[in-house]
Amino acid sequence: MADIDVEAVLAKLTIPEKVSLLSGIDMWHTKALPAHSIPSLRFSDGPNGIRGTKFFNGVPAACFPCGTSLAATFNTQLLTTAGAAMGREAIAKGAHVILGPTINTQRSPLGGRGFESLSEDPVLSGLGAAALVRGIQSTGVQATVKHFVANDQEDRRNAVQSIVQPRALREIYALPFQIVVRDADPGCVMTAYNGVNGTYVSENRELLEGMLRGEWGFKGLVMSDWWGTYSTTEAVNAGLDLEMPGPPRFRGELLGFNVNTDKVLGHVLDERVRKVLNLVKRCAKAGIVEGAEEGGLDTPETAEMLRKVAVEGVVLCKNEDGALPLKKDKKTVIIGPNAKVATYHGGGSASLAAYYAVTPYDGITAKLTDQPAPAYTTGAYTHKMLPLLGYQTTTPSGAPGMTMEAYTSPPSPSSDRTPVDTLTVAKTEMHLVDYTNPHITTRTWYATFTGLLTPDFTGTYEFGLVVCGTAKLFVNDALVIDNSVNQTLGTAFYNTGTIEEKGTVPVTAGETYTVRVEFGSAETSPLPDISAALHGGGCLRVGGCRVIEPQEEIARAVELAASAEQVVICAGLNADWETEGHDREGMGLPGVMDELISAVAKANANTVVVMQSGTPVAMPWIGEVKGLVQAWYGGNETGNAIADVLFGDENASGKLPLSFPKKLSDNPAFLNLRAEKGRTLYGEDIWVGYRYYEFAEREVLFPFGHGLSYTTFGFKELEVVESEGKVVVEVTVTNTGAVKGKEVVQVYVAPPKGQGVNRPVKELKGFAKVELEAWQSEKVKVEIETKYAVSYWDEFRKQFCAEAGEYEVIVSDSSELKEGKALKGTFKVGETFWWLGV
Repeated sequence: MADIDVEAVLAKLTIPEKVSLLSGIDMWHTKALPAHSIPSLRFSDGPNGIRGTKFFNGVPAACFPCGTSLAATFNTQLLTTAGAAMGREAIAKGAHVILGPTINTQRSPLGGRGFESLSEDPVLSGLGAAALVRGIQSTGVQATVKHFVANDQEDRRNAVQSIVQPRALREIYALPFQIVVRDADPGCVMTAYNGVNGTYVSENRELLEGMLRGEWGFKGLVMSDWWGTYSTTEAVNAGLDLEMPGPPRFRGELLGFNVNTDKVLGHVLDERVRKVLNLVKRCAKAGIVEGAEEGGLDTPETAEMLRKVAVEGVVLCKNEDGALPLKKDKKTVIIGPNAKVATYHGGGSASLAAYYAVTPYDGITAKLTDQPAPAYTTGAYTHKMLPLLGYQTTTPSGAPGMTMEAYTSPPSPSSDRTPVDTLTVAKTEMHLVDYTNPHITTRTWYATFTGLLTPDFTGTYEFGLVVCGTAKLFVNDALVIDNSVNQTLGTAFYNTGTIEEKGTVPVTAGETYTVRVEFGSAETSPLPDISAALHGGGCLRVGGCRVIEPQEEIARAVELAASAEQVVICAGLNADWETEGHDREGMGLPGVMDELISAVAKANANTVVVMQSGTPVAMPWIGEVKGLVQAWYGGNETGNAIADVLFGDENASGKLPLSFPKKLSDNPAFLNLRAEKGRTLYGEDIWVGYRYYEFAEREVLFPFGHGLSYTTFGFKELEVVESEGKVVVEVTVTNTGAVKGKEVVQVYVAPPKGQGVNRPVKELKGFAKVELEAWQSEKVKVEIETKYAVSYWDEFRKQFCAEAGEYEVIVSDSSELKEGKALKGTFKVGETFWWLGV
């Protein structure tokens, strides 16, 4: 892809050509103008891996740990390395632009995309995201920081107005974006679906041209979220450069007409086009051929990097009586629904087909020496929808998954159809929006999915169907589920799929059953045409599992646990619960999971819990278990990373990037999460996360920044110097234990007493991670710009205010200050000043 002279090319373009550059041509590509040497750029999701251009049957990819896991590393150098790996993955997929990272604020544990974001704290989010962006863009691939701004819930996300006080907007929600612009010069920023204080972000001139470009000096491209453009003239004039995806809804001929009538002036049009051309110029450095074939980088080096990043995100939350690390030669029992399933990503834009995925059961089993595979039982179900059937079936030819045969006509007893395509599908959760076949020339088409199921039990098997379109499920030719007529809209597939319709079949161990699903594309659905509009080809999810009696299964788990020397419970959520499109209803674990954990802990005192969730869950049993590991969604290497930490082959070093409240009603956004009458009031103002819990003296389950180690650390010799606009904090860190480990130096700043506004007790302003051998000491330095260390937003002056006075610096290993674990120093700001910009 050749470099271009932006101004020379811009001068040659006609108005229709300029207009054509300001919207996508399809789901992932921009317009090419070969006569002017302007190539088509390819975009790709997403925040934790590069999916490529296919939702359905795409090229497998490296799945990185989720956003909260990345932030839990508190390691910007490692995140830069991870970002560079993301860039290389994008190059392999022929993608010029990555749609990530996500840095919205986790104001509530229930946010559907909370797992995708980094932190409740704007400084951790900003510094972490800046590190990722620097890594990505070191390869020439450009990053897209999203979703600007206050897109912190999924409820009514395309319609809701986020009502945010100016101070909270500046100090909490916009600050991560400000830091990324300051430190990493991102190629793109994506606008949020929602509005802020009455105006949709994609047409909010105050935010786009005023704050982002005017104050911060952002030079890159502003694109809409997918179908997040709501106007023609307003959005262009406000500063939205690119409408995505294509073909355009609000640009194209509409925009051309408005330019010709001076509703959009020529110089405004040129500025929007200039941003697109500048992005093309930036992307040229990656050397990606236009329309490149998609490939992968499934190498040992990729696996090693993914494992390292996943390990550093694992947080050891509790470890009583040396329960962890586990012993490799002890009899071990593994319990839980997350054990034999690799729960490696959340739902929505973060989902992708991984090169491979290691389950916790396999990771733990590989560590155990001189003994048979550990005993296992599910213990309790926690799925929202039934587990995917394709991972349990084989095709008639013996391959894992189900056979898909595509047709141009519907099934009929009197017709002898010939398939126009035959594929093998392992993951039976399918976005068929981008499925194509040259023989299928209309939006109405059909498919049959066939798989062989051989249960290892005698009992009842339950099947489930979710569809955007129509579907029927048969077992041995008997109709079990009809999801084709009386459909009910649900939340799956971005709220375009039906609820999960279910049916049961009695089965016998060892017998083979033929499962057949007859599918019709979105056009065949009796539901309103929103399904067809958003997901042309349709969507299908086929699930199934054994029906269990909860109390019988708990009793079985208890019996197994009583016979073991150590027990690991693999619990948590999955991509059905934490996903783009909807928020969680509550903080509790699903089903009888809490009851199971309590019962097993009573049966075996050496019980530890591995929790997989992207955001906090309630833990009423926490006092009953010896150990707790928060493992998030860890990507391809999920199981290995968990096992590395459980057995001490890698020392735990992750820190919580968000506070874990004891119960949902403790959360400051408890009363103000969902949309009401088209708006969500950010009533907690600046009091998000630990800022609220500390100010209100509200006890939490685990504080922000918390994380244990298998060794111990000490801080000493704190020095704080403020000079030439910087606060330099130096402290000596000593590994006071017997094994190598990593510690995070967290630097908090507390304001002077008696200022004119209420301010948090203290706020994170910087951090650094250091690795030390046993008994080793090292001096660690953290530098912070003075104005960022001390300022609050002055709503009268509409500027940041750095108020004169003496500020306290606290160096600690978490936001909770414990005796002997925190050092304090001070610095002074001699004269009050106000500022804007970065």
